Amino acid sequence: MAKPFKDLRAKLPAAAQKRATARANVLMQEMPLYELRQARQLSQVQLARELHVGQANVSKIEQRTDVYISTLRSYVEAMGGELEITAKFPQGVVKINQFETIAAKPSKPRRARGA
Repeated sequence: MAKPFKDLRAKLPAAAQKRATARANVLMQEMPLYELRQARQLSQVQLARELHVGQANVSKIEQRTDVYISTLRSYVEAMGGELEITAKFPQGVVKINQFETIAAKPSKPRRARGA
């Protein structure tokens, strides 16, 4: 007879339970796109509808290792999230804002021709 996982976990030593919890937290913070979509309880078809593309396109995005930042941003936003890109250095973390939408950026003043 199968035993509930919580019963099996309860029998583990406290240190092993703590390690398992820590590992689970790390795994929940790092995942490929398809797992993120599944964790958000969305199908490829539902996400494709939000992105106004076919389901096959969602599948291709999830299988690629090299994706345009704009495509990744659209994918994340279609799930209700917001994409942030950061660079980590020994001195600290820097948010890269070069890839934010053009509409959100302040416009630069234009020079008059011949000036």
